[in-house]
Amino acid sequence: MTLPLASSPLSAQQAFATARSKESTILRFLFSLMRILTCQEPIRAEPVGPENVAGAQGARVPRILTYNVHRCIGTDGRLRPERIAEVIASCQPDIVALQELDVGRARTNHVDQAEFIARALDMQFHFHPALHLIEEKYGDAILTPRPAKLVKAASLPGLAGRPALEPRGALWTSVNVGGAEIQVITTHLGLRRDERLAQVDALLGPEWLGHPACREPIILAGDFNALPRSRAYHRLTARLADAQCSPLVRQSLPTFPSRLPFLRLDHVFVSRSIQVLRAETIRTPLARVASDHLPLLVEFQILHRNQGRAPVA
Repeated sequence: MTLPLASSPLSAQQAFATARSKESTILRFLFSLMRILTCQEPIRAEPVGPENVAGAQGARVPRILTYNVHRCIGTDGRLRPERIAEVIASCQPDIVALQELDVGRARTNHVDQAEFIARALDMQFHFHPALHLIEEKYGDAILTPRPAKLVKAASLPGLAGRPALEPRGALWTSVNVGGAEIQVITTHLGLRRDERLAQVDALLGPEWLGHPACREPIILAGDFNALPRSRAYHRLTARLADAQCSPLVRQSLPTFPSRLPFLRLDHVFVSRSIQVLRAETIRTPLARVASDHLPLLVEFQILHRNQGRAPVA
């Protein structure tokens, strides 16, 4: 079900960086002030041990991790895909959604980063190149040690009259966890508000979340470039629940930038048949340097298997 891919060149990164920097001073101050006034301490992101993953019957609780890996280039400017693999391995996830992977690109030594990370973790993977120029690719992937099959990989809409915008896409796989077929979609949305809204509408439409095959349970994860107050975020949460807003999650945490995070751009959204038990960003020293985003880890359980569709607003 893979559709033809867009091949516009990458751009607009500088424009978004400028927008972020203008907003950063105010948001950094407000975030710091909030911590001071509420006496909150950040949740420590330690490698999760077996004591934290036992369910009522002693079974391991499933986990999904979403991670914008920034082409495996860390905040120290070094290209080190092995660091990304090490960060992921420390979390022991069942499903991994990755964004900003290079495959065969000269700028990252022609390495197939999706395959490299999957092999290091002993996982299978599906990759979708939102950008495909001759032999160079750039896009998103879903990795898992569980039985999985590709359902759909396709482009998302951009803006008419703006061909220079970075092409975006989405990847949908069906992953079997404990006998339940979980529909997992990952994406990396655009930098402009109107662009993101068009892409969210496409994801909510009949080709993705509205497709008859997209049955409960459903997880949508990735880098949405959307803050919780944004229109794109609110459209998504009218259909799915934000994992970090689960009643069992003590505190929602930002994911960007990794060294001093104050923007919550990366999200995991779940359908009504999934109960989130835990959600946290991974803030180990290695995670802070491996990419410019922090990974977001979510533990969950399935309440009902393959019963009905996601609630429609």
